[in-house]
Amino acid sequence: MATPRKRKVKTVADESYSKLDQYCIWLYEFHASLQRAGFSEVIARSIISDKECYPDWVEWRIPTISDVQKYLDEEDDE
Repeated sequence: MATPRKRKVKTVADESYSKLDQYCIWLYEFHASLQRAGFSEVIARSIISDKECYPDWVEWRIPTISDVQKYLDEEDDE
């Protein structure tokens, strides 16, 4: 009898992913799970576009001008 292989757990808690990367991965997975649950493409997209439907643990916010400036400054340093 063969020994069962351990499955690698999918996670975005890796330090190499930025907050934006984690958010985009989460959006993709959220959309895929909605479709697996039987929602049509149109309904899944409308649920994703409504931020009120997001679970409490999802961190999202509209970036401020200072956030954008900080990002652009970091890009210029490279």
